[in-house]
Order: sequence, then C-alpha cells, then structure tokens
Amino acid sequence: MENNDYKNKKPSKDNRPEFPAKAVITGGMPYGNKELHFGHVGGVFVFADTYARFLRDRIGKDNVIFVSGTDCYGSPIAESYRAKVAAGEFDGSIEDFVRKNHESQKKTLDDYNISLNLFGASALGDAAKHHAKVSEELIKRLYDNGQLEKITTSQFFDEKAGVFLNGRQVVGKCPVDGCQSDKAYADECSLGHQYMPSSLIDPKSTLTGETPVMKDVVNWYFRLTDYTKLLTEYVEEIKRQPNVRQLVSKTIGEFLEPPVIHIKKELMEDYEQIKDKLAPHTIENEEKKPSFTICFETLDARDKACEVLAQGGIRFRTGKTLVPFRLTGNIEWGVKAPNIEDLKDLTVWVWPESLWAPISFTVAYLESQGKSIEEWKDYWCSKNARVYQFIGSDNIYFYGVAQTAMFAALQSGEITCDIPDGELQQSTLVANHHILFLDKKASSSGDIKPPMAADLLNYYTAEQLRMHWLSLGLGRGSVSFQPKPYNPAAKPEDNDPVVKEGFLLSNVYNRVIRSCFYCAQKYFDGKMPVGEPDAEVIADSEKAILEYERFMYKFEFHQVTYVLDSYIRKSNKIWAKNMTEADKTDNAELRRQTLINVFHYVRTAAVLLHPLAPVGTEMVREYLGFGEDFWSWDNIFEGMEYFCKGETEHPLKFLEPRVDFFTRHPSQFAEK
Repeated sequence: MENNDYKNKKPSKDNRPEFPAKAVITGGMPYGNKELHFGHVGGVFVFADTYARFLRDRIGKDNVIFVSGTDCYGSPIAESYRAKVAAGEFDGSIEDFVRKNHESQKKTLDDYNISLNLFGASALGDAAKHHAKVSEELIKRLYDNGQLEKITTSQFFDEKAGVFLNGRQVVGKCPVDGCQSDKAYADECSLGHQYMPSSLIDPKSTLTGETPVMKDVVNWYFRLTDYTKLLTEYVEEIKRQPNVRQLVSKTIGEFLEPPVIHIKKELMEDYEQIKDKLAPHTIENEEKKPSFTICFETLDARDKACEVLAQGGIRFRTGKTLVPFRLTGNIEWGVKAPNIEDLKDLTVWVWPESLWAPISFTVAYLESQGKSIEEWKDYWCSKNARVYQFIGSDNIYFYGVAQTAMFAALQSGEITCDIPDGELQQSTLVANHHILFLDKKASSSGDIKPPMAADLLNYYTAEQLRMHWLSLGLGRGSVSFQPKPYNPAAKPEDNDPVVKEGFLLSNVYNRVIRSCFYCAQKYFDGKMPVGEPDAEVIADSEKAILEYERFMYKFEFHQVTYVLDSYIRKSNKIWAKNMTEADKTDNAELRRQTLINVFHYVRTAAVLLHPLAPVGTEMVREYLGFGEDFWSWDNIFEGMEYFCKGETEHPLKFLEPRVDFFTRHPSQFAEK
C-alpha cells in the first residue's frame, strides 16, 4: 500500500504519496490518575488530531476514526487513589476517582479542539464492556495459538504491611545499562525499560519504606523472546518506508541485542572468582568503556547469572534485550483475565490491555453510530486500511516491540511479517521525541512539574499553542517549550517564542482575509468577483499543496508550517503591492484581478490550515459561503470558480469592522 517510489522525485500531480481507503488514528492513552499536562497535548494529541483532520479532508471523514481514552487500570491509578484517600484528598470509589480524571481530561482535549470520534475510558461505560470482551478474546487466541507460557516469578511482598506490592508500590534503581531514569518500579522504569523484578536495584516499599522480600507468583506471559527474527525483519521493512521515523526503527532495534550483563571494570576480580558458576559466555572489554560485558546465548542463562552475581554481592546492569512479556497479574483493579488452565481470578496487566484498547474504542464508537461492531475489522484487519498510532518515544518498546510481536502472533496461519488481508494488521507508529519544559524533562511524578494543559489557556489561545507545538520538529529531536509567563528568566521586553506561529495567522493571514472582504464590500457590493487566477498564482498554489501533502504523509509537521508560512506571506506581499498600485492609478481591472488572485491564496491556505487551526478556518469557510466540500481534497486544485458554479460574482457574508478570523489571547493585548 505504501508508495516508496515517489520519495526521490520532486512532487507533482503525477507523483504523489498514496493514502489508505480507511484509517484509524490513535493518541497515547493518559493514565486515569491525573489531569493532562502540556506534554500530553503538545507532545501527542495535537499531532494526532492534525493528522486525523487532514485524513478526513484527504480521504473522506466517514473513512476515518480517531480514538483514544483514559487508561483506567493498573498500579499507577491504584496507588494514586490509595495515597489520596489516605491523605483525605479524595472521598469515593476508585471508579469515581478515574471518572473524575477522565472527565477533566476530556474537557481539556475539547478545549484544544482535539476532534476525537471517541475519548473512551477502559473502565467506564460501553467502552469498558467492549474492552473486557476484546481482552478476553485476544488472550484466548494467543493461548490457542501456543503463544503463552506460565512463568513463576518472585513478586515483592511487604512483610510489615503484610501485602503483595503492585508495580508502583516498589521504587528502586533501573538495572538496564545506561538508563538515566529517576524512578524504577517493580519491572518497568519511568523510561519504559523492562526487566525481571529480581533485577531491580535497592528496592523500597512505598507503603512502609522497608525493603520488601520476594515471594513466588505464577502468571501468563507472551513468548516475546521467540520473535527476535520476526522483529529484525520488521525493522528492516520499516526502515524502507518513507513515513516511518528513524527513531522508531532504531529504538526497536536496540531491544534485539543478545542477553548481556554489564559490570564495572573495578569489579573484574570479583567476577573472576565466580565466573565458573555462570553458564558459558563470552566477554567484551573495550578500553574506552567503564564496564565490561558478558554475553550469553539465552535469556535464561543470563537471568541465572544475575542471581549468582546478586548472591555474590556484585553490582551489575543488564542490557536491553527481549524478555517474556507479562500479560496477567494479581492486582485487584484491572480487566479480568480469562480463567485458563489452573490460573484463576487474575487480572490483565495494564500495558498489554492498553495496546488493544483502541480496538475496543473503535468497536464502542461504531456501536454508538448504530453500525455493526464487526466493521472494526474494515479498519484494523484490511490491507486497504491503516492504523496510525501517535506516541511518545518512551512507549516505543510497548507499541513497536510487544505490540508488533503480539499482532503477528494473533494470526491464524503462519506467523510472518507480511500479515495477510483479514488478519490484524501492523500499525504505523508516529513517535515524537520529548517535549521539554524550560530545557528540562518535566514529569508529573518527577521533581520538575510541567504546567497543566488547561492552565496554558489562561495565556494563549488553543490555535496559538497548536501552531507552536506543530512547528517544534519533535519528530527530529527533543525540543524545549519556553512559555514566557512560566519562564522566570524571561525579561519584560523579551518576545514570547510561543506566539510566533500564531501571529502568522492573527496578523498576516487575518489581515489578508479581512482586506479581501473589505475590498469586496467597498468596490464589489459585498460580492467576490469570479474569474481565472493568474498562472503564477495557480503554480504557487499547486506547489504548496504538493509539498504540504508530502510533508503530511511523512508526518513532518514542522515542514508543513514552513510551507504555510511562505505561502501566506507571499499572498500578503502580492496584495500590498498590487492594491497599492491599483489605488494609486484607480485601476479597477487590476483591483478585480488582484482580488481574484488573493482569494485563491485565501482559499488554498484555508484548506491547508484546516487540520492545524480548525476554528479560524471554519469561520473563513462560513464567511465565504461554501459547503463542507470546500475542504475535500477531491477538489484541492480547484479555485473559487469551481465552487461558485457559473456565478460571475459570489455573495459573501458581511464582515463587520474589527472582526477577526484568528485572534490573540486577551492577555497578550493587555501587555501591549
């Protein structure tokens, strides 16, 4: 389905990227224990929404479903709820707790014009009903396909409190080599690295502060370690796709290394004393590195070596590699797992069920529209469809490694990278780098707290923030968000970097649109003259459309904003130059043709801006007096005359003085 041939050629009408017949867009699910901070919206949801809106215009809104929802289950929510109840900060059930946060999250997304078809919640309403069923069916299918195994592991137990500890009730240091996470939990650190609980360094119970002991528990695990070859082939495949970021393939590839252990060189003598107790291994000792590496053939051999090293008091860190992917646990607050064999009354671990939650939300949305819930397969299981999942870089392991392998494992026939039509297709992952806050990585659970997304709207309009975040280039690398009202180092005379892109709309584009309307009202009785734009105008517009389309296909949103900036500023220059000349010489024909030309720029810019700044552009369409087909890319190269259907003049909605299509936030006027 992907068109790889166009990428080395210049865009033209005969050389354009291909898009699917149907599409699902997902945004990473926020945990149900908090409100949304700016990173949720500015790092993921704005990008997902922009692409969803673009695809609705590009392939038809009835062919696009945009879903996400609150991630209600799991230890982060259970622990937050416990702590708030204990502190007297919340009174109610855990379901009440997640509902309160879900409603807050939904309001914030609405305030940012995030156009989700469904923002569900994995534990609430109809979405929860479908999610429970989907979870049961997928786990049973994995079991029937022979892809699950029972593994006995040691789980942390707080002897003082007399309870097993869930994942977030244990905090220690991440054992994965090179990890800089400031918080590591039972089997996952805050940067998404996975490890066996016994590998966690210096664990402490968050309930009592005591060092917990380990007790054996049995759970179902997905055989992720069997998928090294398939994932290696998958990485090579997505490397060739022009719309998959290098960040995705590189990060997945990092988890395909053989099982290794890293030990500081100063502990070499200690290692020498116990090395004969370890399974056969090789050693790598590069001169410039502070650690030496011991390499094993199997994960089991590495894990047994970890036990020997731990018993010998030798500090070590494990490398990134594939480990069995846990599917179940014994936390009470979770989706009920199917009872299989002798394992009863388990719940599904939060990460696997959150990976297939978008399927549940798709089903719930279709049902809400009176459609057959079986239609979800038209979006998730057809080679003519595509699922685009917008995530942060920390979650590539789950979506790129675990999900890819599980989706392959769900096939009814031979398991290969090339999933046949009718089976659950692989997703296209769109992963952003970190959006920093004042040059620091901010986290709700860290020392540097990010501003809440809702609070930013006290200083900026939603469209100003949308335009700014899209321009940052998060697909290329981590970028800092520097809002002046939150920056203690900012001086009163400093410009606010957040408003630059928004001012393109509220100043330049707004001025062009208003000028066209006021000119039509003054000289043409409030009607737009209809005619053929100059060849240069048509050529400019076609070039902008084709460049924009290619950048959208590749998710290069910062490049999209550059195309729009250049195109809109050119229309402003043409207006200023030609209308000055027309007024000076009282040249009515020049005035008329300039109006035809610049209205063509206004029309094209509105369509291209529609996914980025939907409120202002919808107002433009309303005042122009056209229908919804104005946005359709079936008509993208058409000018105003196409929509006027034989008219020589087209009546416009009257524009009152000082009415703006794109505005600044009131606080920005107060500063002037």
